[in-house]
Amino acid sequence: MHARFEPPAGGGIDTEVAVVGGGPVGTLVARELALLGIDVTILEKLPEPDGISKASTLHARTAQTLDRRGLLEAVQPGWYAASRDTRQPVRFHFASIFELDLSRVVEEGPVLVGSPQAYAQEIFAADAVRLGGRLRRDAELVGLVAHDDHVRLHLRAASGVESTLTARWVVGADGARSAVRKLAGIRFLGDGPTVAALMGEVRLLEPAAAPGGWRRTPRGWTLLWVDPHGLSRVCTYDYRGPHPNRHSRPTLEELRGEVERIAGRPVPMDSPAWISRFSDASLQAEHYCKGRVFLAGDAAHVHFPAGGQGVNLGLQDAVNLGWKLAAEIRGWAPDGLLDTYHAERYPVAADVLRNVRAQVALMDPDPRTDALRELFARLMRIDEVNTHLSTMITGVGVTYPVGARDDDPLAGRMVPSRPLMTADGRTTLAALLRDGRPLLLDLVGDSGLRAVAGPWADRVNIVTAVAGGDAWDAQALLVRPGGYAVWSTRGDSGDTAALRAALTRWFGPETW
Repeated sequence: MHARFEPPAGGGIDTEVAVVGGGPVGTLVARELALLGIDVTILEKLPEPDGISKASTLHARTAQTLDRRGLLEAVQPGWYAASRDTRQPVRFHFASIFELDLSRVVEEGPVLVGSPQAYAQEIFAADAVRLGGRLRRDAELVGLVAHDDHVRLHLRAASGVESTLTARWVVGADGARSAVRKLAGIRFLGDGPTVAALMGEVRLLEPAAAPGGWRRTPRGWTLLWVDPHGLSRVCTYDYRGPHPNRHSRPTLEELRGEVERIAGRPVPMDSPAWISRFSDASLQAEHYCKGRVFLAGDAAHVHFPAGGQGVNLGLQDAVNLGWKLAAEIRGWAPDGLLDTYHAERYPVAADVLRNVRAQVALMDPDPRTDALRELFARLMRIDEVNTHLSTMITGVGVTYPVGARDDDPLAGRMVPSRPLMTADGRTTLAALLRDGRPLLLDLVGDSGLRAVAGPWADRVNIVTAVAGGDAWDAQALLVRPGGYAVWSTRGDSGDTAALRAALTRWFGPETW
């Protein structure tokens, strides 16, 4: 475990990093920082967890990312873990047209994971605390004053008692209505709402007769996940326009009335656990960083929840940001490293926002859209179309511009995990990344390359191994903490200079 990085004595600094928002994104950011020994405090406005899970789907790229921290099994409740077998078809939808087979594009499974966000965030939070972080509940952010070398946060408890906390850095992971984003003066740009949606968990009084599954009528959509023995998830999409008052609290009567209107018949229900409203607003923060303030998750981007892509975007934001911010705090970050957070993650979210807007258009309940949906369903049966859409939904097509040479087949891409044999025994590439440090993996025993990396040994793990199974087309790899390669070699000339350049570009100057 890394030595803990304590905030400087004096100067009124309470914590090195304040993460505002105790949801899955905020708690994972904190866990990433605590793993690297950074003093971090999570600020959550709720006095106690509410147990609400609006999202529960983790796609392949997020599963791969969590596996590289040893968290994949931990976020799956119950005794059953998702299969890592990618040979079985995994049916999914685009715009509620269930013609995708996600397994076709996933090289490293699992393809799809069920993980309720309320469960995952408690796993991340507990691990962050175990690693030395702090979790402060009943702490709503009401004010933020940024200075050159710190940020002053003003907090309010539910009782009305106010307090302050001073941090060197702030990460806003506090949702679509982010107080951090607003108080930092970062603009939220994009398209406003056109669809009014409701979601809740209720008891269905006649579950056998309820219109289960996805149902499209000329009046809108109902989505019912029916549980005859407990609470059922009920959702409605109304394309007539946005909510007249999006901040009003939805009622059981409103949800019941919408289901009846769209379905064309009564659907009796009672005992709501929770009900919320949302829309198809498609918005993105103009900048993911302003001074010492960063945004992640829904604070940085919001969209209609088509395909369950939102929480996946946010969790990948968290892992992309965590090690970079830790590097800056520890003093070895190269110039511009923090800027790559926005440069890399903004385009990924923009692509998701575009595919979601396309899905919203295809889901229009107007009968004039029927022919378009039928045509699109036929197109999705074409392998190339299925592959293209599945790659977008799963996130496995994400690559980053890492400044490597054009003929490097792995640079900028997530390196698939493979079995490895090291001097310490059997392991995998994913397991070698669990400490959150960069990795130089030497697969041929090249002492020259290891010597080049020696001056970075304080921040880069250097491992010699023999690859088992289907090895990568490389003799050595330089991998960032999140699992993306920045350099690889097949024994070509110029390797030494290229490796030194990649080490310097991503992990700072030599130390000796």
